Amino acid sequence: MGKTLASAAGANYVRLLRAYGTVMAAVLIIVVFSVLSPSSFATVDNAINISRQISFLVLIAIGATLVMAVGEFDLSVGSMASFGGVAAALLAVKGYPLAVVFLVTLGAALAIGFVNGWIVTRFKVLSFITTLAMGTILGGLNFRLTGGATVFENIPDSFRYLGQTSVAGIPLLSIIMLLATVLFWYVMAHTPFGRKLYAIGGNESASRVAGVRVAINKNAAFALCAAMAALTGILMASRLGSAHPNGGEGLFLQAYAAAFIGMTSFKEGVPNIWGTFVGAAIIGILANGLTILQVPTYMQDIITGCIIVAAVLLQKMGRPQA
Repeated sequence: MGKTLASAAGANYVRLLRAYGTVMAAVLIIVVFSVLSPSSFATVDNAINISRQISFLVLIAIGATLVMAVGEFDLSVGSMASFGGVAAALLAVKGYPLAVVFLVTLGAALAIGFVNGWIVTRFKVLSFITTLAMGTILGGLNFRLTGGATVFENIPDSFRYLGQTSVAGIPLLSIIMLLATVLFWYVMAHTPFGRKLYAIGGNESASRVAGVRVAINKNAAFALCAAMAALTGILMASRLGSAHPNGGEGLFLQAYAAAFIGMTSFKEGVPNIWGTFVGAAIIGILANGLTILQVPTYMQDIITGCIIVAAVLLQKMGRPQA
């Protein structure tokens, strides 16, 4: 009897660790940096700075999470973010109103994402190949639009507003990030569309038999992923007051790292929005804390990679073996 109770308690402990271990790790990282550098890391200003820094990563990673939910990958998100920044900056320089800048850029991104999904679903081409090719096309288009140069001259103040403004001391970028996280969490957790995406990712054939329109829902996931990447690029250009043809490339691997770390949180083994948020926060906090401690960049990469591997191992721990 005693052994049974001990076994049940152990199983509950492992289940709790697997569900919330990543959140615990994030708290532990914050505590460690706070102890090592209380005057620089553990401040309100630095917390606000971190929230601003991770806003781009959270937004682009949300899009990646949507595509992962249907069992696919979009390798063009980095190039799409660059395209969003370049297209928006060029339109702003030409004097178009901010609403037109957003509508045209996001509309183009939705169309490109839909094309990704259409090729994958209509012709059964692997999403790796399709989106890798689309990313290459977008990379070339970005250089064609900019001539390989950074767009920064004559960018109007109205375009810089979103990226450089704060509301009651909180960066507008951080507010947009939180609103987007809550919105997509609600969509994925509480709407028929979200449930269909998870159903497709769980068993596409069974979903089709159950009446789910697999192709149109997958296309929508790819389109939303592209739109979120483009939105990230727009906000980056707004924050920096410039747009580079390769400006979003650095976010590609980090976006998927955040999504994979997020799969160890809340919904075990399943891409989920809050898990992705936690994953992005861990990456951002690590980068911020290690920079404050003046750790060399190469060591930051090594430590971040180790954290990702540890998160995956944590998620695997205690799972029944197939």
